[in-house]
Amino acid sequence: MDTGLRIAVVTETYPPEVNGVARTIAKMVDGALQRGDSVDLIRPRQASDKNARLGVRIEAPRGAPAEMLVRGFSIPRYPGMQFGMPAVGLMKAHWRRRRPDVVQVVTEGPLGWAAVRAADALGIPVVSEYHTNFQSYSGHYGLGLLSRIISSYMRRLHNRSVCTLVPTPTLAQDLRQQGYRNVQVVSRGVDMNTFAASRRSDALRRQWGIKPGGLAVAYVGRIAAEKNIALAVRAFNEIRLACPDARLIFVGDGPLRGQVESAVPDAIFAGMRHGDDLAAHYASADMFVFPSLTETFGNVVSESLACGLPVVAYRYAAAAELVCSGVNGWLAEPGNEDDFLSAACRLAAAVGEGAQQSDFQHAATTAAAPLSWSNIHQSMGEILRQASGQVPMIAPPVEATRLPLRAPAQT
Repeated sequence: MDTGLRIAVVTETYPPEVNGVARTIAKMVDGALQRGDSVDLIRPRQASDKNARLGVRIEAPRGAPAEMLVRGFSIPRYPGMQFGMPAVGLMKAHWRRRRPDVVQVVTEGPLGWAAVRAADALGIPVVSEYHTNFQSYSGHYGLGLLSRIISSYMRRLHNRSVCTLVPTPTLAQDLRQQGYRNVQVVSRGVDMNTFAASRRSDALRRQWGIKPGGLAVAYVGRIAAEKNIALAVRAFNEIRLACPDARLIFVGDGPLRGQVESAVPDAIFAGMRHGDDLAAHYASADMFVFPSLTETFGNVVSESLACGLPVVAYRYAAAAELVCSGVNGWLAEPGNEDDFLSAACRLAAAVGEGAQQSDFQHAATTAAAPLSWSNIHQSMGEILRQASGQVPMIAPPVEATRLPLRAPAQT
């Protein structure tokens, strides 16, 4: 008889923390529980857990994971995020009492590394996930000299697992060239019931001060150095030369918010938004500007497209797979700021023509449609069962190619 897996999920971030990794792993845990698997979640204690005991398995109601909390500490210069303290002995003792079929290591901090060591000592297979370009982030937080050390650390950690999961074929190829072994692709999903073009709100646009036929340019995500916020502001300033009534909408928060508010005093700062409210902020804008070059995927790109919002971004991560210039957005070559500014202006001009706006919206939602969470959960479940040894390991699945979107003919 087919029985569910017993999965130990180890992560240094989890809701209610707000970031792409936390939201993604919460969805993955939900998918595992829906498949009939059981999940033991090991994570650092958060502010909302201040009365919870450390190192004790907390039983959960049906449909939720059991949890065990460990001590955490803030990432330097980024107090909203934290690493988990290494807890090799604690996890070994816990897994001897309640042995998992597979350990799923989500993050590569001290807690993730400790999980790999503990699982290895007990002969438990590990599947690791590559979510964050720590070596890219390091240059933005005064740790650039450590980039090579961090890259080596990451590679050694992941190569001790049965396989490393990444969200795009391009990232898989890059990591293989860097010496990563057994890399497989599992994309990130998007909730098409929540993120939809139907969330567009004329009332919200009026609240932003958008005039009829006006242009709302949105940025959604952390307001932080690694997101290249300065280029988003420059792009908007270029757009406003041709469209003086355009408004820039920031959705999110972060360490640079105060600086950006001073630099762009007439921008709208909507703060953190969630669920239907977040979807309404996407759908009520006219274009999405995203200049980051530190993503492994970029959930905001797929969420934007699902809401019918065309994207200007670098040809990188999720945007490289999902966006086609002139169809559902515009792409610039990675690192070429002039190209990015030009792409932003071309997209602004295109969406400003009412006749094309519905075409962009339809193409955007079409691009996001295959990323339903049900498809992602099925792929993840198959990989975890293979890693656990319950079914034979097979060759990595054929990696998805870019959606067959077509750019308009040039005249």
